[in-house]
Amino acid sequence: MKRTMLAAVLALITWVPAYADVTIKATGTGKGLFMSGDTTSTTYIKGLKMRAETVMGNKTLTTIFDVENQKMYLFDSKKKEADVWDMAAFAQELSSSISVDGMRSSMKPNGQTKSIGGQNADGYDMENVVPTTVGGAGGMKITMVLTGTTWIAKGAPGTAEYAAFYKGAAEKGWIFADPRAAKGSPGQAKAMAEMYTEFAKIGGVPYESQMDIKPQGEGPMAGLMARMGAMSMTSTTQSVETGPLADELFQPPAGYELKLRQ
Repeated sequence: MKRTMLAAVLALITWVPAYADVTIKATGTGKGLFMSGDTTSTTYIKGLKMRAETVMGNKTLTTIFDVENQKMYLFDSKKKEADVWDMAAFAQELSSSISVDGMRSSMKPNGQTKSIGGQNADGYDMENVVPTTVGGAGGMKITMVLTGTTWIAKGAPGTAEYAAFYKGAAEKGWIFADPRAAKGSPGQAKAMAEMYTEFAKIGGVPYESQMDIKPQGEGPMAGLMARMGAMSMTSTTQSVETGPLADELFQPPAGYELKLRQ
């Protein structure tokens, strides 16, 4: 559950033109409530479907985001089963824990540039602020604050596909984490989703990102959450390739038991 968010992180319209499919390979590291250790990941995008595979040690964690059919599939290489989530229902449930009032996102150019993976990337300072309630209605009020720097290569291979997918997902209120983890920290999951939406607006592929997510609030319990819930991560894109991907890649393997979750 904790590692699935990292798989989605390393991976970022209701109508999609005939773009090519795209494959993105990246490395990353993270620490905090939802992640720890070093990873390698491969993200595949085909229209409004995305598959993210993250290797941690001897295990491969896989998440399939089927925005077209509002389904999320989660499974790992050690089991012959996949969890299936109805994301339309989950998005509605999650919205009850997040306050639109006070939520803001920004991605501002910082005037810096550098070459990453053979691409010229522009630097952006990012900040996402998401007020949320932990524990449902009447629960503890917390504000999740995401800050950091990202380097975006505009017009890089896969840009159109990347932007179209995240725009479509944003329109349907998607998050990119294991829903069980998101229920425990809805503001953190929403902050990450907002970050990918901002990437799509810029019109490029993030080649390097460093970010911190910290909860803020008042009272002893909020202070405890601030110490336990902080997270930091970095990710670096190693390569981006465009070319046809098989439809079967965006489905759980044949023979897997599908378990409906809610």
